[in-house]
Parts: sequence; C-alpha cells; structure tokens
Amino acid sequence: MPPVPLCPCSSGQRYKQCCAPFHKGEAEAPDAERLMRSRYSAFAQREAVYLWKTLHPDHPMRARPEADVVRELRAFAQAHQYPGLVVLGHQPPDTTGLSRVLFFARVFEKGKDQSFVERSDFRHDGTGWRYLDGVLKLPRELKVPPESLTLETFPAD
Repeated sequence: MPPVPLCPCSSGQRYKQCCAPFHKGEAEAPDAERLMRSRYSAFAQREAVYLWKTLHPDHPMRARPEADVVRELRAFAQAHQYPGLVVLGHQPPDTTGLSRVLFFARVFEKGKDQSFVERSDFRHDGTGWRYLDGVLKLPRELKVPPESLTLETFPAD
C-alpha cells in the first residue's frame, strides 16, 4: 500500500484531512493561520482557483480579471517546489478584525532557494478568512535566522 501523503502545509496531518477540504470548497478555514497554511498547500497542490478565492476583496489582484490572475498563480505554482512551512506566530483578530500570521515558507525554483519570511494580514469577508496583504523578507535581509523571528521581532520596515 502506498504511503499516505502528508499535507504540504507541514501540519503533520494527512492532506485529505487537513487542507483538501478547504481546497475542494467543503469547508472554510476556521482562522487566519489555517487559511495561510491552506494557501501554502494550495501553491504546492497547484490549486490556483482556491488561491484566487481566498484573496480578500481589497487585495490589489482582485481588481484584475480572475482568469488572468488564476493563470499567473497556476504558472507560479507550477514553476516552484514547496518542501515545507514553519508558522512562527499567529495573532487573533484585533478590534478592527485584522489577524496576522508570521511564517517561513520554504520555496525552490529550479533548485534555487527562493524561501522567505512573511507577516501576512488576513480579514474575514463575511464568508471566510481572506488574504489581505503581507510584508515579505528574504532570509539574507534578516540579521537572525528566520525560524527565530516572532511577530514582535519581525522587521516590517
């Protein structure tokens, strides 16, 4: 019997029980961290329509035609490998409804390390959590190992 694939989001759970229900539209991510994990997994699984769906209405890509954005997201996802994710911090919604997640995404393109740390902002749109925007840093831009960062120590400027 072949091994059961683990979820690309690095939760340690099987994909089928972890992010697949979100990707298939069977459930909404219950919080911003799960949405962020499911989006990383969606890149790994080439689920470009899900990536579009989970963009907040205020995200700049939402001003463009859906078909164009989905095509670009699919091409980006296919050109990269996604060996793992480390969630470094999660902030529950504040009084304005904004929730933040800090993560270290392992990403490779043709064997070249394209990994990054991002502090992402999420907001609920009445249906589910959606990706609003983020601040991205490459490991070489940091003065400390990426895994040592917290939401409080992430250099957002």
